[in-house]
Amino acid sequence: MQARKLGIEGALAFTPPVYRDDRGLFTSPYQDAPFTGARGTSLFPVRDISHNLSARGVLRGIHYTTTPPGRAKYVYCPYGRVHDYLVDLRVGSPTFGRWEAAELGGDDCRALYIPVGVGHAFLSLEDDSMVVYVMSHGYVPENELAVSPLDPELGLPLPDGYDLAQSERDTAAPTLAEALAQDLLPAYDTCRKVEAELWQ
Repeated sequence: MQARKLGIEGALAFTPPVYRDDRGLFTSPYQDAPFTGARGTSLFPVRDISHNLSARGVLRGIHYTTTPPGRAKYVYCPYGRVHDYLVDLRVGSPTFGRWEAAELGGDDCRALYIPVGVGHAFLSLEDDSMVVYVMSHGYVPENELAVSPLDPELGLPLPDGYDLAQSERDTAAPTLAEALAQDLLPAYDTCRKVEAELWQ
């Protein structure tokens, strides 16, 4: 498995080998030894595994969790294809406001480690694209927040040719500057502390 540090502090990308034959394919999107080698610890204790299925053009995010409690995530796309985005929302982070984009899909099974306080979004490039989330905490609706993926100041590179479909919550989400002014974003030091405590 190939591991790569991303331009957002603490975020990682993993590309596993994919074994194909006339029956289909086999792969392991999470492998402990490469993850531990890249991050210095095994994956957090898993508290929730979820997935969604999205039609072509569905834009989800930018989602993040109030910190504390915060949530770290490990995500991959076993079926279909998505254009995935990570955005550093941690106030005080050396990479605050920076984004990273990557295509995830069932043919390469690339996975991303998303630290506490880093926002996540994706655009579904095909019908029935599935994204799987392995998470450090369960879902609590009142703790879940969003920043607009269409914020012109962020400038996420959304591919052309898609009729975007968003939830009401995502459509109404504030820009990064608005979320910062409303004190809705997590502090970098708090995120680091919460993340360190996941393994205790």
